Amino acid sequence: MATANQRGRRAHERGTGSGAETGDLHALAAELRRMNGEINRLVHGFAATHGLHATDVQALAAILDAAEPMTPGRLREHLGLTSGAVTACVDRLERAGHVRRVRESADRRVVHLHYVSGARAAARTWFRPLAEAAAATRDRFDADELAVVVRFMAAMNEELRLARPSDTR
Repeated sequence: MATANQRGRRAHERGTGSGAETGDLHALAAELRRMNGEINRLVHGFAATHGLHATDVQALAAILDAAEPMTPGRLREHLGLTSGAVTACVDRLERAGHVRRVRESADRRVVHLHYVSGARAAARTWFRPLAEAAAATRDRFDADELAVVVRFMAAMNEELRLARPSDTR
């Protein structure tokens, strides 16, 4: 499997195309940075208001987005943190009333992390401007265009995952 640097070198060796394509790539990168900055502004505001760290908000998102109940071990892998850092993060989230730890009934060693419903409502309220901006933006595109955007974002996230140092994947 090629590393992100190897893929980047191959793309560079193929040529970057016309100046317009290079400009488009720079414009895309700038827009992605701007979007990331705006989302980070919301995340940091939510964290500060709730006495959390930005990483704690990332943990909440991971718990919310998980296809199956999140465990501290999977959260550690997802966030790329040490087990001690994840324990401290989950402790803060639990003290703040955002998550609860639930022991798996079949195996008492297994702990699942659940988002507390009242905390979920508070997060929805805080992040409503993001949801409204996404809905307003979505309405500017047809289904085929949105499919391309989703495909691009999924591919970008996969490339970023592959670009992580191997000890944090």
